[in-house]
Amino acid sequence: MSGLRVAIMTDEKGWHTRQLQAALRARGAVGHCVDLADCHIDTTVSWHGIVIPGFGRELPDAALVRGIAGGSFEQVTKRLGILHALRELGVPVYNDARAIERSVDKSMTSLLLHAAGIPTPPTWATESAVQAQRIAIREGAAGHALVLKPLFGSQGKGLQLVGNVAGVHHPLPALDAGYGALAYLQRFVPPTSEPGFDWRVLVIGGRAVTAMRRVSTHWIHNVAQGARCEAAELTPALAELAERAARALDMDYAGIDLVPSATGAATQVIEVNGVAAWQGLQRVTGFNIARAIVDDLIDRKLARLRSASEQGAGYCA
Repeated sequence: MSGLRVAIMTDEKGWHTRQLQAALRARGAVGHCVDLADCHIDTTVSWHGIVIPGFGRELPDAALVRGIAGGSFEQVTKRLGILHALRELGVPVYNDARAIERSVDKSMTSLLLHAAGIPTPPTWATESAVQAQRIAIREGAAGHALVLKPLFGSQGKGLQLVGNVAGVHHPLPALDAGYGALAYLQRFVPPTSEPGFDWRVLVIGGRAVTAMRRVSTHWIHNVAQGARCEAAELTPALAELAERAARALDMDYAGIDLVPSATGAATQVIEVNGVAAWQGLQRVTGFNIARAIVDDLIDRKLARLRSASEQGAGYCA
């Protein structure tokens, strides 16, 4: 499928977008970086009514979502609305807005993982500070600490321990600053080794393709918070669990974060990242991750859409 024009939806240009553009060029396609904030709706300019910088009156052949800038509720709604509209107009969106909405909202991620029977720590999301305090007290009485996370946070920013950890008490902070007056609480999974680690498994097109360990002396294992990346064996158990998690949220590609539990307990899925970075993972992976993503977009998602379109045309004939 040479000659394809792909919109790389991103609010930042850098290593990831260059990798994707190079991978698209290797397939005879062109990737144009587009900020969703610069896209808008104008029903007077074309039959479809969407204006995407760099594409004139035409729609892209596909859209690959690399980043969505934060903003007001209205701004983010419009940006996601563009992705929703592209999908409804027959443009493959990778990952589409529905998948991104499921993964960016940590409470929805936890709910869907739980509903699918995937091992994930007990989780609570409440707008009541009183109820959050009661949860913390009840969990503390049972010997469990909690992690307070921003509902829409990323890269390990804003995470705080709540409860007793290693003899130190961490009180529940005020929820108005940085948490949107909402408590998203997840039971803390203590490290099983020193230093501690978690796994990041990358799933592309429904298949786990590579993994790494993120090792840190701190309880937060995000690379952005100083964790180091180590190659890790992608065991059948890790692959199966990561694939189930990606399937539960209907992701085209996803970075699945998993933590080991105490002896005899199941490995826990902590988060599912729908706009996953992979620069650290690429350093310990022997194949080109951007090329794998682009190949899946073209060979699976685009090919499937064109096949369905051709079959429909043949039926109508």
